[in-house]
Amino acid sequence: MPSIITKIVFSEPAGRPNSWVQFALSLSFLGIYAWSVSNGVVSNWLLIMSAGSALSGIAESFSKDRHLAAGVFRLAAAFVFVCLLATMFFAPEFIVG
Repeated sequence: MPSIITKIVFSEPAGRPNSWVQFALSLSFLGIYAWSVSNGVVSNWLLIMSAGSALSGIAESFSKDRHLAAGVFRLAAAFVFVCLLATMFFAPEFIVG
């Protein structure tokens, strides 16, 4: 019997509407990053959030029969977000500047 994680990660992609939301979120993070850099505040965590959102958007934009490819991109996005969480504990100066 497959585990619940396998069912979630390697399920069929949600489709274009969800991918557009993820891509818009990624562009929003990039826009906030550009605004913060122009004001002299460097917030590198926004780039990481943007990368994770873009990977999630790519995962959801695949066709319905591309379960494995979508799962790989979902795992990559989860890895990016977990690395951000780990950075908050081990190198908080990267997050707060």
